[in-house]
Amino acid sequence: MSTSLLVQYAVIGLIVLISTLIVFHKLAPQLSNRWLAAASIRFSRPERAAWLRALGQHLQPKQATGNCSDGCSTCGACGPKPPAAARTETVPLEFSSRAK
Repeated sequence: MSTSLLVQYAVIGLIVLISTLIVFHKLAPQLSNRWLAAASIRFSRPERAAWLRALGQHLQPKQATGNCSDGCSTCGACGPKPPAAARTETVPLEFSSRAK
């Protein structure tokens, strides 16, 4: 196997791994946040090297801020937004009697 073919396989494998992690984070955000928090705690120990502690700080998941834009869905108040009204003016309803 030539060196260029080995590099090509390594790049393709890295791209597949990164895309799999992104899809996993999109489909299972709570589970991936738990895993990132566990890895962050493990890497942030004081006896670790400085670059591992920096990686642990970088891997730490974002905390929920309590507003509706962070998407944490813990309070249940962030439901789907109602569709915007097509017209802003109100039009009164007009009823007519049935023809007999």
